[in-house]
Amino acid sequence: MIDFVKELDAILRDDPLGLLSVKPKPSAAMSADDRLVASFEEINAFLREHGREPTSCRDIGERRLYKRLEGIRNKPEIAKPLAEYDVFGLLGEVEEADPVELNTVDDVLEHDTLGLLDGAEDEADPIDIFKLTHVSKPADKPDYVAKRKKCKEFAQFEPLFKQVHSDLASGKKETLSFTSERQIVPGAFFLVQGMLVYVANQGEWEKKNFGNVNARLYCVFENGTESNMLLRSLAAALWKDENSRHVVDAKQMKLFDDLDKIATDDEATGYIYVLKSLSEDPKIQEIENLYKVGFSSQPVQQRIQNAAQEPTYLMANVKLVTEYQTFNLNPHKMELLLHTFLAKSCLNIDVYDDAGKRYTPREWFIVPLRVIETAVQLLTSGEILYYRYDHERQEIVER
Repeated sequence: MIDFVKELDAILRDDPLGLLSVKPKPSAAMSADDRLVASFEEINAFLREHGREPTSCRDIGERRLYKRLEGIRNKPEIAKPLAEYDVFGLLGEVEEADPVELNTVDDVLEHDTLGLLDGAEDEADPIDIFKLTHVSKPADKPDYVAKRKKCKEFAQFEPLFKQVHSDLASGKKETLSFTSERQIVPGAFFLVQGMLVYVANQGEWEKKNFGNVNARLYCVFENGTESNMLLRSLAAALWKDENSRHVVDAKQMKLFDDLDKIATDDEATGYIYVLKSLSEDPKIQEIENLYKVGFSSQPVQQRIQNAAQEPTYLMANVKLVTEYQTFNLNPHKMELLLHTFLAKSCLNIDVYDDAGKRYTPREWFIVPLRVIETAVQLLTSGEILYYRYDHERQEIVER
């Protein structure tokens, strides 16, 4: 009986020309670590190009990057190898994680952080996980990136948060809408994105981007994290969150009420108003967040009585959404400043009157109502100089 094992050994030994010593060619396929880095570099490339993190918007490509980043952040075992590539501080401090066991298909799907198992966005353009796009070597880290990290001295701040919750429950403290960055002072508490933040300290005012002055804050969050963010970065976050609140003593509430009262010698100068179109034109109806921002020297309801016959109202009836009576201000200048602030969102449409004459109204804007309301507050407080409206993100951001 032939011993095939011995015969094979003999053949391998008797190979003086080395014909059987063929080294396998290195694989052109990327390793798992390479794919991990490449996938994360796509997120870095997006941030370099757009100046912001990807969001869960309607754009499929951006939404995929958003989900990928969220997945990496939620899995320390994935985030840890990427620390050296985290040039924008997207991942914060990465904690040690227990090893992940992938025993079933469900385990694999659950831990597909990089979205490698996702379907193609388009059947004509299938996803190739080995194809690198927008990938470059890590750039130098910015000089300073404000990010949240674990507060090592949180024990001394925790009683303050507990006291605030107790005072809110008992009525000793109440909350006001955030209306001005002047409310951001050391010792102040705010509610932003459902979490209390304490302004523990404030540095000196100094010139930052575009010559604007700003100050570095030391903020502590009730989840045990801290951040050395800029004052106007905190203000922008508060403006963005329509549910943000300023925590104050109940006695202060009366003080604010008194300040809001109109003095007898104040001069009423008109109304800034926000309208919504009731047009039956499908092209108008399909536009979300379409509002008219204008000025009237007479009561608004009186001004819009004949809206259906006026091109400035898109030749249709309108609904009054909100109005602001102005005192001691030049409402025409206020209206112009608001239009300039929202200019990139201005509706571009031609409207024809009953005689067939063409008009192009310039007072309609495609912008969320909360942005308009915030812009009015910034304008009346004079702080609008330090902010701009980001049309793509639909947010008011720091200049």
